[in-house]
Amino acid sequence: MELSVINIGNSKGIRLSKTILEKYNIQDKIELILEKDFIVLKPKTEPRKGWEKAFKKMHENNDDLLLIDDVFEDENFEEWN
Repeated sequence: MELSVINIGNSKGIRLSKTILEKYNIQDKIELILEKDFIVLKPKTEPRKGWEKAFKKMHENNDDLLLIDDVFEDENFEEWN
C-alpha cells in the first residue's frame, strides 16, 4: 500500500483510512517501532484499562465476595509444617 506524506503544521505525517483504523483497532495511540530498514506501526493497547473502576464498582455492589471459603473447616494445617 502506498501512502502520501502530507504537511501537518511544521511536521509531516500520513493518513490512515477508516477501514485500516477499524481493522487493526487503532484508537487514540499507536506504537512506532523502528526496525532495520523499516518502520512498524502497532496499535497501542492497554489491556487492564478500566479495571480499577470496574473493581471499585464490584466492591460497592458486593460482587467481590468469595464464592467459597478460602479455608475449609476440616482443613489440617499441621501437615504443612
